[in-house]
Amino acid sequence: MSSLAAIGVVFRKEVIENLRDRRVIFSAFFFGVLLAPAIFALTTTMASKRVVQDQDKPLQLPVVGAHHAPNLLRFLRENGVEPQDETYSTTAAIAAVRDGKRDFILIVSPRYEEKLNAGEPAPLDLIVDTSNNNTAASSARAQRLLDAYGRQLAALRLLVRGISPVVIDPVDVRAVDVATPAGRSLLILGMMTYFCLMSMLMGGFYLAIDTTAGERERGSLEPLLSLPVRREELILGKILATAAYMAMSLLLTLSAFSVALRFVPLEALGMSANFGPGVVLAIFAAMLAFVPLGAGLMTVVASFTRSNREAQTWLSVVLLIPMAPIMIAVINSTRPSAALMAVPSLSQHLLATGLMRGDPINVMHFAISVGTTLAAGLAFIWLAMRLYRRESILG
Repeated sequence: MSSLAAIGVVFRKEVIENLRDRRVIFSAFFFGVLLAPAIFALTTTMASKRVVQDQDKPLQLPVVGAHHAPNLLRFLRENGVEPQDETYSTTAAIAAVRDGKRDFILIVSPRYEEKLNAGEPAPLDLIVDTSNNNTAASSARAQRLLDAYGRQLAALRLLVRGISPVVIDPVDVRAVDVATPAGRSLLILGMMTYFCLMSMLMGGFYLAIDTTAGERERGSLEPLLSLPVRREELILGKILATAAYMAMSLLLTLSAFSVALRFVPLEALGMSANFGPGVVLAIFAAMLAFVPLGAGLMTVVASFTRSNREAQTWLSVVLLIPMAPIMIAVINSTRPSAALMAVPSLSQHLLATGLMRGDPINVMHFAISVGTTLAAGLAFIWLAMRLYRRESILG
């Protein structure tokens, strides 16, 4: 039997056998393919709807000492605010906001009118909790309205004195937003590549364990290695089976995300999901190079373990390593460069986000990413083949 035929036999045997394993099917085709896109779409939809509701509904603003600032209250009502008269002390107001009983509270000082008439800064205290994500947009809206009222008063004071209000605006700053709707959507969709790579790895997770530590724990590894097949061919067939499950999991996950995003109201936020079939296939091609690396890495780590439980423990920790660069890139909004394309997982993330943004594919970046990732994958596969030549692999 030729080497390719032997590898093909092992490959088919592992693929067919593990199709009967519910645990493998659950991890490969449920966790990533269905669960992750569904949770992602649900949480994104809820966040989008909350932002839209906060923009559309009147702003409920509790005010302490409202009678000290009638003109301010009139200005707020004209701008979609519904003031609510309250009688909190400063300490009680802080406690109410901190405990979540109130989103925010505006306190008008008793000296507000006196200071205003004297032409001095009139004290206003807006009690907010910046750690509360549910109230961040509303409190920022209230802050903007108070600032606008202050600017209006400043302009009127200058006009009364015969001075043009433009003297207090020496610089006319006009922000030009170059972000496209697809680019803005990355604020929400940037973590999608994390889910895709994780589901890809989970697709081959149990198969990599079962074909190494699982065989050893069941006592079937020694008879398997005694077959008239070279050990390198045997382990290569097992790695190819793991890679096949990983590739299928990745493709199905990307397809599931493409369907799920159709139900997310990104347009209401001025965003759009550039995630059609063409982009899905392009991202699949960019991430496919990581499959041999993931399969080789998991096989090598599992080869050093003696049981399924030990392999799961070690792999759960080791698989966090390729995920870490993606988390750092999302937090720092990292932009692609030729040097970063040499980092596996990070380069796939950067290529995928560029495609979702609608940027043209940089051929050099793509080549560096594929080349370095495949080289790392081949190195791990070679190491796995070397490990299986040793007799200690049976111990």
